[in-house]
Amino acid sequence: MQTILTDFYTLKSSEKTENGSFIANISLNKDHDIFKGHFPGNPVTPGVCMMQIVKELTEEFTGKKLFLKSASNVKFMAIINPFETPDLTLQLDIKESEEEIKVKNVTSFGETIALKMSVNYKK
Repeated sequence: MQTILTDFYTLKSSEKTENGSFIANISLNKDHDIFKGHFPGNPVTPGVCMMQIVKELTEEFTGKKLFLKSASNVKFMAIINPFETPDLTLQLDIKESEEEIKVKNVTSFGETIALKMSVNYKK
């Protein structure tokens, strides 16, 4: 799959759990140009980049090219600083129907939840 976020993150590992969820462990590239502008001297992972990572991982796990249809309950709960917490765990609960894929995501580092959201993608 082609990614928009070239060299922004590395997928370290992924697994499918017994209940059908996917767990992905990624590592952010703290030296990526995005962090030089967002924000100088105080790097913060942009929310839109986190949303794109969820989309790319969902595409990886389903083998389908997806388009964002809607997002709801998007809650950014902690700042993701790539120098302090580059390693993230994303849980993706993926439900697939004929026309769309629904994903519930929880992204965390350590014991801290950084993002929760529900998204619908069109196939």
